[in-house]
Amino acid sequence: MGIVPAQLRTAAFGSLDTATLYALLRLRVDVFVVEQGCAYPELDGHDLDPATIHMWATDSGQVVAYLRLLAEPDSVRRIGRVCVAAEHRGSGLAGRLITEALRLSAAFAVVLNAQSHLTGWYERLGFAVSGPEFLDDGIPHVPMRLASGRHSPDPSSGSGC
Repeated sequence: MGIVPAQLRTAAFGSLDTATLYALLRLRVDVFVVEQGCAYPELDGHDLDPATIHMWATDSGQVVAYLRLLAEPDSVRRIGRVCVAAEHRGSGLAGRLITEALRLSAAFAVVLNAQSHLTGWYERLGFAVSGPEFLDDGIPHVPMRLASGRHSPDPSSGSGC
């Protein structure tokens, strides 16, 4: 595992060059479709929305962590597609991406659907379960919402992913 990058990157879809877009999508497919064995339409159209913010981290020029931030109705932002390459898990990259997403979403309510085994990790970042567990492509998930006033999580609490 390389050194955790000092700078995270963000861009709207229209600002992504083709090589970066390919690397972002490849990481998502590698984690969600291949590793987790979920055959589903990863390319769901939300990436194209001009309000969607793509966030990622690189190590030695390679994309190693990613999330996307979607704009939803009623001043809600949805964090999704949070993933870290296997060899970089535990480095704190997911926590850094979440922290940055929350910084960019300070004026909004923030929601996400967490894989159930990661509920405690998201709770340490200030999220609370907001509904019953459900299956998404055979994987248990829970809806979560950022607790009121928690837009400044402790980045050190994000070291688990």
